[in-house]
Amino acid sequence: MLATQNLVVHYGAVRALNNASVEVKPGEIVAVIGGNGSGKSTLLKAVAGVVKPTNGTVTFQGRRIEGLPADKVIKLGLVMAPANHVVFPDSTVYRNLEMGAYVRNDAEAIRQDIEAFFKRFPNLAERRNQKAGLLSGGEQQMLTIARALMSHPKLLLLDEPSIGLAPAVLRDVFRYIKAIRDEGTTILLVEQNARQALAVSDRGYVLANSEIVLEGPVAELVKSDRVRKAYFGE
Repeated sequence: MLATQNLVVHYGAVRALNNASVEVKPGEIVAVIGGNGSGKSTLLKAVAGVVKPTNGTVTFQGRRIEGLPADKVIKLGLVMAPANHVVFPDSTVYRNLEMGAYVRNDAEAIRQDIEAFFKRFPNLAERRNQKAGLLSGGEQQMLTIARALMSHPKLLLLDEPSIGLAPAVLRDVFRYIKAIRDEGTTILLVEQNARQALAVSDRGYVLANSEIVLEGPVAELVKSDRVRKAYFGE
């Protein structure tokens, strides 16, 4: 479904991503783990059209998309839920969800999708007319993901969904991520919490110093001495 080949991204003179090649197959959750500044979020932003690669290719369902602006990438069915629970704080929860469906024109189906999300997340339903900026961190994260899903993406890019969440909320978020895949949406997950990310994923990549240093099925990565020492404290 998605393939990056030798992807390079610079921020000014700084090389933030170096020759990153990643592959995502339909129906998978693929995790990209690594420490702060390793290039994880930059990889997602380059795929999503938020930043323009210096070199390399991004292919989505057989089409080259590197350099396409983000709004055109979304229309192809590739959507990113950004890090840090980015909501429209002065708009209501309901309006945030509506804005996630801006590429659609099926008003009644949009309304039904919003109501379906409210059934899944009763806390959001109770706050449907409340400003999104007043939600808790966990509620904002759920809203961020639900808003991204309102466009019916073929591939969902999740950027650090665990940031700032309490352990109990974090478990709920990752259960939801697995449910999204089980309901038919492929996921590329960027995450610093390696244990949680690998627990829900099929395959993974490890980024360090802007380069991919390990890759493989999750069952192999969790046995790697490098992964266990760096991310599991073993």
